[in-house]
Amino acid sequence: MKLKTPRGKDVRPTSDRVREALFSIISHHLAGAIFFDLYAGSGAVGIEALSRGAEKSVFVDYKRENISLIKENLAKAGLSENAVVIKDDAEKTIIQLGRENFKAGLIFLDPPYSFTRMNEVINKIITCRVVEQHGLIIVEHNYHNRQWTDKYPEARQKRYGDTCLTFIEPGSLTQFGQNFF
Repeated sequence: MKLKTPRGKDVRPTSDRVREALFSIISHHLAGAIFFDLYAGSGAVGIEALSRGAEKSVFVDYKRENISLIKENLAKAGLSENAVVIKDDAEKTIIQLGRENFKAGLIFLDPPYSFTRMNEVINKIITCRVVEQHGLIIVEHNYHNRQWTDKYPEARQKRYGDTCLTFIEPGSLTQFGQNFF
C-alpha cells in the first residue's frame, strides 16, 4: 500500500530495501509485540509492524504535519485501532511512558541523520525501562554517524549503502538477556 510521506529536504523515509531487511530480521519477534516508533515521520515502519503481526504500535513525532500523516496513513491501512499516536518530544515521551510502566518489545528510532543525542535517548529508554528485558532497540542512522555505537559493543550492525541499522539488546547490556538473533 502506498502511504503518504512528509515533504521537505530534511525528510528521509526508510527505503523499501532497508525496511524489507529490517522486517526480515525481526519477523519472528513481531507476533503480539508492542512496537515503539520514535521519530515516526509518516509512520510507515510502525504501520508495517502492525501489518506483520504486532499487537500495537506507538508512534511519536514532534511535528504536527507528521502526526496528521501518521493518522491518515493508519486510517488508510485500517489499523487505527491498534495504534497510539503521540505528538511530543521523544525523550519526554520516553520518561512519561516509563512513569506509566509502559513496555515495548521492539523500539525503532529513526531520527534525522545529523542527530547527535543518540546515547542520551538510548540511555533514557534503558533507564526508564520502556523496553522489555528481552526486547530490542533498533536505530536507523547514517553509516558515518555511528560514533555513539562504541558505547554498545554488543550491538550488531547491518549496512545498506549509507544507511545502517544498529540492533541493541538491553538485556545483554545488563547481563540478564538472551541473544535476540
